Amino acid sequence: MEHCKIPVTHTLMQNNSLITVSGPVSSTFLHNLTIHPDLDAFRKPHEQLEALIEISELSEGRVIAAVCDQILVGYVTFHYPDELELWSQANMPDLVELGAIEVADSYRGGGLGRLMLAAAFEREQLENCIVFTTEYYWHWDLKGSGLDVWAYRNMMEKLMKSAGMVWYATDDPEICSHPANCLMVRIGSRVPLSSQETFDRVRFRQRFMY
Repeated sequence: MEHCKIPVTHTLMQNNSLITVSGPVSSTFLHNLTIHPDLDAFRKPHEQLEALIEISELSEGRVIAAVCDQILVGYVTFHYPDELELWSQANMPDLVELGAIEVADSYRGGGLGRLMLAAAFEREQLENCIVFTTEYYWHWDLKGSGLDVWAYRNMMEKLMKSAGMVWYATDDPEICSHPANCLMVRIGSRVPLSSQETFDRVRFRQRFMY
């Protein structure tokens, strides 16, 4: 399957600073950036930048980057699900995970996350894919945001819905382990019915075991 990557660019003024949102970006582009020290939700900032560079080099990998004065202040990643996760078991070439979205603390609240997501889906470049994201409350920055679990869940759901992603039921044990966790999905307009049916079998694995 060919993964269509059409680079797009947008700008946003925030706190008198010009932020450029672009992507999918190349590894060379990322190599020339400094990562903001607050981008540490998943790993140490320098390790996160290395991970983004690796993702950008994957055939299906996408990194949407928000940059201010050569500093990476936000990103969104897309890639195939990890081979250890149940979502990879069907080995679907058109199933892509929205792996992470992160914005540095001082750049939050200005619509940057929404703009990065919109850029990712622009020009119909993901219409041949099922894009999913697994929202786990233990990944959320509850302390930094000052929100409780349910307010943060509501915020994330609104953000994902802005890109056309909707809540989907699943019997995945990790998602079912806490009521705030959720699966959100966007099925592209060019995804065949056979892929949609395969995805249904993956998200309801228990139902098809017997």
